[in-house]
Amino acid sequence: MNTPADEGNDNLRYAEYVLGVLDADARAAVAQEVQTTDEAASAVALWQRRLMPLSEQIASVTPAPYVWARIRDDLRLDAPTAAAPRRESEGLWNNLPLWHWLGIGATAVAVALLAVVVTLPRENTPATAETSSPKAPAGYMVSTIQQDSGVTGWTATMDLDRARMIVVPAAPSALPSGKAPELWLIPAGGKPISVAMIKRDAPTTIALEPSLLAKLGPTAALAVSVEPVGGSPTGQPTGAVIAKGAISGSPETHDHVVRVAAINAAAARKSV
Repeated sequence: MNTPADEGNDNLRYAEYVLGVLDADARAAVAQEVQTTDEAASAVALWQRRLMPLSEQIASVTPAPYVWARIRDDLRLDAPTAAAPRRESEGLWNNLPLWHWLGIGATAVAVALLAVVVTLPRENTPATAETSSPKAPAGYMVSTIQQDSGVTGWTATMDLDRARMIVVPAAPSALPSGKAPELWLIPAGGKPISVAMIKRDAPTTIALEPSLLAKLGPTAALAVSVEPVGGSPTGQPTGAVIAKGAISGSPETHDHVVRVAAINAAAARKSV
């Protein structure tokens, strides 16, 4: 896809509107422009013609059964419904879970479209043969950290190449005043290792030290305990463990994480 060099930020804003990556206020502003000005309407229509055909080139893939199970669990679609009283001031605009999932969906669409743009073969370049089944990238691991109730408290995504973990709250239980959740890595047969204090109401990004990175893998697990706001004073969990989850990744992930950890450790030694 070629983008004219003279297109300014305003025009790119219309592209972001089509991709669905603008926040609620910016999206509402562009929608108003589309309704009131011919220039905005024409720009949005142009970007739709440019970007929408890209989705047609994405091969259809049937998701594994666990994908829909996790989506239904995270959205609590199977939870019993109860008619709760609702104030007149509450509505879609104040529905934080709704906007949380709409944001995740919009980001996923944008990432998929950008991936197509990057991977589209150039002219006169033979397309590579498709594999029979998709595989998860070797550079990532994931964990669904479930509470004792069976409800997901947090989800964790580990970016091994960048040595970082992003922990996103789903529906964590309330904690007593003066207490906070602390995330632990539990290696197979080993003692819990403190990863970081995490948030109940916002994502937490954590830099992973090489020593911690090397212990990630399908034989390890993540757990969350209730601790003082500053963290456990002993280096081990002192409060109740309220959630836990296994770590999963593609079959090649374990070898990949060992290589990445070794590279990061070597880089750390050189910087000393």
